[in-house]
Amino acid sequence: MPVREMIKTYPAEINLDRERIADAILALVDCSQACTACADACLSEERVDELRKCIRTDLDCADICDATARVLSRHTGYDANITRAQLQACIQACTSCEEECAKHADMHEHCRVCAERCRTCRQACENLLEAMS
Repeated sequence: MPVREMIKTYPAEINLDRERIADAILALVDCSQACTACADACLSEERVDELRKCIRTDLDCADICDATARVLSRHTGYDANITRAQLQACIQACTSCEEECAKHADMHEHCRVCAERCRTCRQACENLLEAMS
């Protein structure tokens, strides 16, 4: 995978486990894609008005996951406080999105899949945050 390959090529020392960073980035990208696709699928549903909060939460989560993946991809001039804050924001976004999508999972398969991706992403971010402590 390009993510792992790029992290391995970074010439300087990284204070965190490179595999955990790669796992988190991959989960973040996967979650962002799932949230974007879920929001789009929600817009195609017959009763889209009932899915407004889900759509908004999906899009917020996707944006935060994208930003977090970019922060984790940069190591030069690393600031642990920024990374911690970004991971905490992402954990909250994934938790909120997972909870919202779970409300619709019985009716909409895309919401079920999205909730699963959010849970996986949240766990990867929690694992990385724990390693930073």
